[in-house]
Amino acid sequence: MFLCYHVGVTIIPAALFFALGTIIASFVGVVVGRLYSGESIVRGSSRCDVCGVRLSAFSLVPIVSYIASSARARCCNARLSWRAPASELLLGALFVLSYLHLGATLLLAFFLLALALLLALVLYDLAHQILPPLLLWPFVLAAAAAGYLAAPSMGDFWYSCLVAGAFALFFAALHFCSGGRAMGLADTPLVFGLALLVGPAAFSGLLFSFWVGAAVGITILFMTPLGSRMGIEVPFAPFLAAGFLLAYFTQWNTLTLLASLQGLL
Repeated sequence: MFLCYHVGVTIIPAALFFALGTIIASFVGVVVGRLYSGESIVRGSSRCDVCGVRLSAFSLVPIVSYIASSARARCCNARLSWRAPASELLLGALFVLSYLHLGATLLLAFFLLALALLLALVLYDLAHQILPPLLLWPFVLAAAAAGYLAAPSMGDFWYSCLVAGAFALFFAALHFCSGGRAMGLADTPLVFGLALLVGPAAFSGLLFSFWVGAAVGITILFMTPLGSRMGIEVPFAPFLAAGFLLAYFTQWNTLTLLASLQGLL
């Protein structure tokens, strides 16, 4: 009986946070699609991107509607993009992990807000290869608040700020030294916010970001014909988000991993 109660106490809130994450991810998709387009973010019905027909309530249910419709629009049978359900599934999973890691605290609220804004930044960067200030600076503020609440002391928080500032200066130097070819200037405040968000895991997160970026970049080169490789641009924000969150939730230490790999060799 106690075991059933304990499992229920864990599973039910986790399921609610997963559902919350998928709903917020669906709204984030709307925000990203309408931002700077002249459309209102809070008003107006959702419509099919292909034929413009107003979507039914069932078509707006995260993940379920995509699976039930076999990835096709009910109005015009057009194939639906996998990005929407993938982002809903991802944010739902991240919300659950955050709840299990932080518990129902004020810190969790700011952390979830930062995750939602981070998803919006990643999706917008993938679509337009730019990080809009309207999303970027609220993310930095939410990440700073989460970092402040998570820090054991003010000294630890200021140390995190120092590390985050060093990362930001490094990215700014990459941008200016390469004339903007190696790194976008907007990645500077993004990495600052990410470093504050993950705290002690920031150094591992930075390394993971470059490793993930290198792995994806090499894969893209191998999958792209030789004559089509010139001019390929890959936004770095998704790699930064993946690397820092991977380091935060796994608590893997890159130096320990490298030492283990050297031992195997």
